[in-house]
Amino acid sequence: MRRNVIVVGASAGGVEALRELAAELPPTLPAAVLVVLHVPAYGGSVLPAILDRAGALPAAHPSARERLTESAIRVAPPDQHLVVVDDHIVTTRGPRENGNRPAVDVLFRSAARALGPRVIGVVLSGALDDGTAGLAAIAACGGLTVVQDPTDALYPGMPESAIAHVEVDHVATMAQLPELLVRLCTQDVAGFEAPVSPLFEVETGLALMDDQAMNEENRPGRPSGFSCPDCNGVLFEIHDSDLTRYRCRVGHAWSSESLLGEQSTQLDSALWMALRGLEEKAALARTLRDRALERGNPLSAARFVRQADDATRAASTIRALLESHLGMTGGDTPSV
Repeated sequence: MRRNVIVVGASAGGVEALRELAAELPPTLPAAVLVVLHVPAYGGSVLPAILDRAGALPAAHPSARERLTESAIRVAPPDQHLVVVDDHIVTTRGPRENGNRPAVDVLFRSAARALGPRVIGVVLSGALDDGTAGLAAIAACGGLTVVQDPTDALYPGMPESAIAHVEVDHVATMAQLPELLVRLCTQDVAGFEAPVSPLFEVETGLALMDDQAMNEENRPGRPSGFSCPDCNGVLFEIHDSDLTRYRCRVGHAWSSESLLGEQSTQLDSALWMALRGLEEKAALARTLRDRALERGNPLSAARFVRQADDATRAASTIRALLESHLGMTGGDTPSV
């Protein structure tokens, strides 16, 4: 048995890294290459065309339940997870993970569950920490873990997180990576078996929208006291090695960093809504003031003036918070 499946995850800065990788992989690569890049859910993706033109390996989105094929690159479509089931590729619109669909962790975890030591996991450029939990799953199931050297990445967040939390087998620059992967694909792993965690089974089932996993009464983890940014349900805290992760009842999953980032984004949206509401209140109060004055009712007009002034002062406070960038994080999703 050889290591013949390479799963690759990237986010911000990942297009450049993936193009460079595809350009140097040989046409006879003895492995299937599966790629997840965080992309917007709307519209199409030109990433397969970019990778197809970049090198000798054909690149495309997978067809329905496509069999894993060596010497080919398959890219997750927008708004669909890429999941490995046995020796096949499945796409699904299962719950988002870390705010993403497709998500790197879904691909990595499902590949580890299905193929164990045959898998090589690769984390490339990206912000935050998506891919870390999935890479840990690959390591736990006997696969190899490879991370782009953070000093070589346009965005070092994902590589740095993986190195901090997983005993990574190899750290390589993009110039070193193609030769390294070719060499790793020749390694014999016959006779090696690692147990598959029940947690991986449940979480892959959730990504596949499996009825048994979705209706499981005993959710992984314990109630955290935090709410899911996607559905407002209770998040269950999962301790996975030295990682703390969160997953809600319907399957949305968050790492600690991604949850914090999404909370900041939602706070920013709430502040803008509050600012709009206060400015509308002030404008309406001034309109009512003018009508009261037209009717010769100065007492009502004075009351509306006070309400307009109170709303204006509160709006100024909210505006100051927004100008201080409270809650603003900035996204890391490339548009390809």
